[in-house]
Order: sequence, then structure tokens, then C-alpha cells
Amino acid sequence: MYVRDAKNREEVWLLDHIEAMELDETAFRSRDYVVAIDETSGDKAGFGRIRIHKTDDGEVCELTSIGVLPEWREQGVGAHVVERLVEHARDHSFEDVYSLTSATDYLAQFGFEGVATPDLPERLRERLDTKRDRLDPEAVGMVLDVDEFEMPDRLRERFKRAQPHEDDDEPEESPEDFGIDPNEVTYKYDTGR
Repeated sequence: MYVRDAKNREEVWLLDHIEAMELDETAFRSRDYVVAIDETSGDKAGFGRIRIHKTDDGEVCELTSIGVLPEWREQGVGAHVVERLVEHARDHSFEDVYSLTSATDYLAQFGFEGVATPDLPERLRERLDTKRDRLDPEAVGMVLDVDEFEMPDRLRERFKRAQPHEDDDEPEESPEDFGIDPNEVTYKYDTGR
């Protein structure tokens, strides 16, 4: 399992999953995303975005649209997506990264801290209002000093062994589901053996 920058050809895949997970697709650009990939099967497992807002006072970095496909959840995929996004922010010389989310406990394990709405940069206060109206009514601002990012060991270990969960929601269909008694039925091409 590894995380890499998204490729232009993955735009449709990203948009489909962003919509399915009801994540923020505002000002979508595939080059802003990273994608978690299973190195043996090539399956995509998760994704996330770094969004840079230009303001009169400079630039502000936001992590947004972080999603993990259901069969890959609880295996450290999202944690490694967040880690890669924080690395991108550091590479762009940002000292702090923000996120506007209701998943506060999840981000807190990496060192994110809550920030009062009036203390958010103006552009993010506007985004927070929009996000609350459209996607996440419980969203709050969180901030992380990029040098304080911390990956819990348990998530690093899970990521190394990540495998898709089998979808146990669909029961296996049997002949009885279709009103067929397998002990009594004869088939057109039955050889009589």
C-alpha cells in the first residue's frame, strides 16, 4: 500500500467517489489530490486533497475531501492520506494546515487542535459557513503545525497489512431464493446419472 499524487486520468474516479461519500468537490482539480493504492492489485483505496487559498495576507492551506472506500476503512489508509497531504503542505512552505470537519477525534490523533471560528483566517471562516450549509452541519475548524504531525504506530502497522474487507452485506443466493427445490428439480439436460 502506498500514497501518490493523483493522475489526470483519475478525475472521473475521484469525482464519482467524492459524490458518493458526499464530500466537498468545490473548485475540483485532480492535481490537488493524492490517492492511496494497493501495490499488489492496483486498487484505489482512498484519497484526499490539499487546497491552497490565496488571500490578501498570503496563502492558507486546507486539507479537505479526505475519503476511504468502505472496504478499506479501519486500516490506516486515511491516516496515510493525511500524512501525505501534510508533507505536501510542508513542501509548499506552510507552517500550519487547516481542516474544516466534524471528524475532530480522527484528526486530533495526528496533532490537530480545534480553533475557534473567529480565529480562523477570513477565507476559511467563509468556507466553514458554506460547508456547514451544504455538507457538514457539525463542521468546526482545526489546525495543525506541520512539524507537530504525529502518526500513531498502530495506524502505520495497519497500513502495512491493509487488505480490502469482503462485502458481507450481500448474502449468497441459493436455489431456494428462486422457489426451486434442488432435491426435486429436473433439468433439461439432465443425463440421468
